[in-house]
Amino acid sequence: MTIPATFRAFRIHNDAKGHRAGLEDIGVDDLSPGEIVIKAAYSSVNYKDALAGAGKGKILRQFPLNGGIDVAGYVVASNDPAFKEGDAVLCTGSGLSEGRDGGYSEYVRLEAAWAIPLPPGLTLRESMILGTAGFTAALSLYRMEQNGQTPELGPVVVTGATGGVGSLAIDILVRAGYEAHAITGKLEQFDFLIGLGASQCISRKELYWGQRPLETSRWGGAIDNVGSEMLAGLTRVIHPYGNIASCGLAGGHDLATTVMPFIIRGVSLLGIASSGTARPIRDAVWERLASAWKPAHLETICTREVALDELPGVFDTMLAGGSLGRTLVRIG
Repeated sequence: MTIPATFRAFRIHNDAKGHRAGLEDIGVDDLSPGEIVIKAAYSSVNYKDALAGAGKGKILRQFPLNGGIDVAGYVVASNDPAFKEGDAVLCTGSGLSEGRDGGYSEYVRLEAAWAIPLPPGLTLRESMILGTAGFTAALSLYRMEQNGQTPELGPVVVTGATGGVGSLAIDILVRAGYEAHAITGKLEQFDFLIGLGASQCISRKELYWGQRPLETSRWGGAIDNVGSEMLAGLTRVIHPYGNIASCGLAGGHDLATTVMPFIIRGVSLLGIASSGTARPIRDAVWERLASAWKPAHLETICTREVALDELPGVFDTMLAGGSLGRTLVRIG
C-alpha cells in the first residue's frame, strides 16, 4: 500500500510560542522511528491524553509529538519479519505520546517490539474501546490473581468507577467471576454501573473510613483509580490477604496510612504500571481480554465516538470531570 505524501495528525507543540495543539498535515518522515508503519483505524481518549493535549500536565518529554497513548490499525509497511502488510495490530503505552509520536494520526510508525498482533476475538474497534484503560483494568486483576486474589476472598471494590478504567474494571471483574462493588461521586450514574454488573454502588461522599489503623474489613480487594485519602482508607478495610491494585491518582499522589494493614492483615498494595509492561505480561493480559475477560458491555462503556478535530472539546470535558466511560477516536 502506498503511503500518501501527507496525512493528518493531532500534533502537540511547546516552544517559544507556548503550548498549542491541533490538526496538521505531516509526512511519514516526520514520524518517530520504528520498524512498522500502520494505517490507524482507532485510538481512544485517556486522562493522560487530555492533560497532554490541553497542556495541563508534564506528559510529553519532547516536542513536537502527535498525541494519543494507544492506537490500532493495519500494517502498511514493515521491516520486521514478524509483521507483514495487512496485519491488524494494536499498541498501548510503550512511550506513545510521551517520548514518541502517538496514535492521533492517520499513519503511525511503531517499534515492532511494542506492536501486538490483534488477538483473535477482538475487532480493531473493540481493542480501542478497551485501549489503555481496559489493559490497565485487566493488568490490575492479573497482578492481583498472581498474588492470590480469588472470588472466595470477597467482593472487589472499584473506585472512580464511572471512568474508563473503573467501568471496564467492573465489567472485567464480573466476567472473571467476582462480585464487584463501585465507589463514585456521580450518584446519577448508579444505574449505569449496575448495568455493567456492579452489585453495590456507594457514594464517595458517604464513605467513612473510621480513625483506627484497622477498621472492620469490607472487601476482599480493590482496584483504585483515585489515590490519596481514598487509597489510604481502603488499606484499613480490606480482608486479610486481599490485594489493592493502585492504578490511578485522580485524587492526588500523596498517601498517609500505616503499616498495620500490611503486617497484621497481610494486605498487599500492588503498583500497576501499564506503560512499558514486559512483553510476556502484555501478551497474556491481552489474550485474557480477548477471551475469558472480554467485557460484555463494551458498546455501553463506549459512551462517545469522535473524530480527530473534536479532540480539544473532549479534553476539556474530561479535565472538568464530566466524562463517562470511554471515548473512542475514529481515525481511518
